[in-house]
Amino acid sequence: MIQFPDTTPVLKHQLILRSRYSETDKMGYVYYGRYLEYFEAARTEMIRAIGISYSQLEDDGIMLPVIYTQVEYKSPIFYDEEMNIEVMVYNKPLVRLETFYRISTKRQTEPHVLGQVNLCFTKSETRKPTKAPDYFLERLI
Repeated sequence: MIQFPDTTPVLKHQLILRSRYSETDKMGYVYYGRYLEYFEAARTEMIRAIGISYSQLEDDGIMLPVIYTQVEYKSPIFYDEEMNIEVMVYNKPLVRLETFYRISTKRQTEPHVLGQVNLCFTKSETRKPTKAPDYFLERLI
C-alpha cells in the first residue's frame, strides 16, 4: 500500500489528460501499463512548470533514471475520460527525487490510481548518483 507523507508537498502539479482509444484494453479500461506513462507526463510538466526541462538537465550532464515504482489500482478509467493527474514532491531531493501520484476523474470522488516513482540524479558520464543541481533545489523553496 502506498503511503503518502503526512506533510504538505514542497511541490505539486496537476496535468489534465484524456484517455485515448489506443490506451485501452479489450474491456475498455485504460491498460495498466499506461499509468507509468501518465506519471512521467505529469512529472515532466511539473519540472517544466518550475522553469527547468529534462533536456536542460541532460545538457548539464544529469540524468534521472527511475529506480523504484509502485502503482495501486483502485478502479478503472475508461476510454475518453478526462483524468486529473496530480504529482507531488514532499521532500526536497538530495540525490533521490521521490514523486507521488493521484489520478482521478469527475466520475467518482475517490482516486482511481495512486502511485510512487523514485528517480536518482545521476551523472551521465559516469552513471553514478550525484547531488541534485543547485538550480533545481533553488526552485523548490
